[in-house]
Amino acid sequence: MSTIQVQSPGMFTTVQDLGRYGYGPLGVSPSGAADPIALRIGNLLVGNLESAAALEMTLLGGTFLFPEGGVVALAGSDFGPAIDGIALAMWTACEIRPGQTLRTGPTRSGARCYLCVQGGIVVKLLLASASTHILTGLGGFEGRPLRKGDVLRIGDRRGARIRTIIPERLARLAPRKHLRATDGPQTEWFSSESVKRFYDGAYTVTEESNRMGLRLEGPELETPHSGQMTSEGVSLGAIQVPAGGKPIILFVEQQTTGGYPKIANIVSADLPSIGQLRPRDEMRFQHLHPQAARALIREQENLLRSGALFQ
Repeated sequence: MSTIQVQSPGMFTTVQDLGRYGYGPLGVSPSGAADPIALRIGNLLVGNLESAAALEMTLLGGTFLFPEGGVVALAGSDFGPAIDGIALAMWTACEIRPGQTLRTGPTRSGARCYLCVQGGIVVKLLLASASTHILTGLGGFEGRPLRKGDVLRIGDRRGARIRTIIPERLARLAPRKHLRATDGPQTEWFSSESVKRFYDGAYTVTEESNRMGLRLEGPELETPHSGQMTSEGVSLGAIQVPAGGKPIILFVEQQTTGGYPKIANIVSADLPSIGQLRPRDEMRFQHLHPQAARALIREQENLLRSGALFQ
């Protein structure tokens, strides 16, 4: 079996797939790729199933040696990848010869880049997923971010077909900073003035943001009941407003219950865009009817599943 040797892990690099769903009642959030669209496309480029495990790099990429070679694709934000000093294009599959090194640097665009390898990254599955859940130290590679000296196993290549992407169609899936949202369970608790301020204002992602949630700075909202309520189940992309009036977007390692009112919920089609928001990025919200939100996710899935992205 082929391997990857981690010479430098970057700032925060973990093994992720599409996550583990259905365990919320047990208190286990899905985890998985912060930008699942990028992960899925990267896997399809190298001939994997779209759910195969890959490496998720955050803000600053790492350096990886391929002793036996391999086929790779970099998807998501541009981290300036290069193989033995020769630049490697994003969103394209490339063969790495035995002994070559792939280097990635600081991001040139969004927050996260995915290193997808033909055969996928092989780790022990937890609840049917390879995803790393950082807060609990479960899943992935020893339940933690990668370190220098780690050796990762690559699955069998099996002569998988390599694809080429059509840039014009890929652009239709580009991350957004104007996130669309539907009403939350407690929208009616908020005053009309607060709801208007929420959708009219610009917010900045703070340094305290992580895979559990994104804390926002911007127009403060008047919170009903002092920002408190009986705890209830919460969904991925829910926007809570605690006491103080500063919204929080719940993300892939969210708590599964929460006791703050939720003014809105990011639509499914825009959840991958959350994963590409960096600290100090400015973003806004746009109100959407649930019927329009369903149309967006159908359009997105049709583009991915029809093969129209590839030639």
